[in-house]
Amino acid sequence: MSLNKVGLSGLIDQYDALFCDVWGVLHNGVAGHKTAIAALREAKAMGKAVVLVTNAPRPSREIAAEITNLGVTADIYDAIVTSGDATRDLIRPFEGQTLYRLGPDSDSALFDGIDVHFGSLEEAKAIMCTDLEYGRTPEDYVDDAIDWRERGLPFICANPDKVVEVGDELIYCGGALADVYEQAGGEVRLAGKPYAPIYQRATRLAAEKLGTDPAPKRTLAIGDSVRTDATGAAQMGYDFLFISGSIHAQEFGDVENPDPEMITNLVKQSAANTVGFAPRLYW
Repeated sequence: MSLNKVGLSGLIDQYDALFCDVWGVLHNGVAGHKTAIAALREAKAMGKAVVLVTNAPRPSREIAAEITNLGVTADIYDAIVTSGDATRDLIRPFEGQTLYRLGPDSDSALFDGIDVHFGSLEEAKAIMCTDLEYGRTPEDYVDDAIDWRERGLPFICANPDKVVEVGDELIYCGGALADVYEQAGGEVRLAGKPYAPIYQRATRLAAEKLGTDPAPKRTLAIGDSVRTDATGAAQMGYDFLFISGSIHAQEFGDVENPDPEMITNLVKQSAANTVGFAPRLYW
């Protein structure tokens, strides 16, 4: 049976907590999605714990400021947890040591309060990747990845996403480079979606609102990525609502009226208990 298109109002009574993706669900990097923002506002007003769970490689305080400018204001959610927040726990064992860094200077807040240094590959004890260097694709790093592997350097990736939607364009993220390194035989370390540490943080934040940890079956994960959001939901035992009009949109035909069977066939690969889909989240 194919999945059905559904709004959040048709599901909300089954859940105490919503773990909602940000980029691709609430905004596209250029503007906020008004129906999605309105849907979370309704859920929060009903007393549901609304936690934004994003693979952004920066601390949550920076993401809060960034998304406010896109219309995703603090009144629609209770807390934010980022891959950057969870990744800090992977960086701390390297305090006092040197890392080889990949990614823009704008991600520097990830390292606040952690005593690590950045230097050459010859000095480094690990590769620290927030995202790809400007203008490079994952394929550009194939030879680099072999060199890193031969040096025995673990690869810490603060953003497990492979691509992200920026307006109408898809841009490569750190997870795409992590795949290249893993294929080269290197060791990859991640804490964001679909891995447990980021969801464990989200659960603790939801409990601050609810007074107790939400049960997995009373938690709805909302996201646009099969690889991270759907797989993470499956691994944690959450139900999943798939947002089809983002990074996978071109795979389903008409963006506003996607083929339900094609969506079903893609999402079922994650083994998530998917309760429906929507081109954009709506109430």
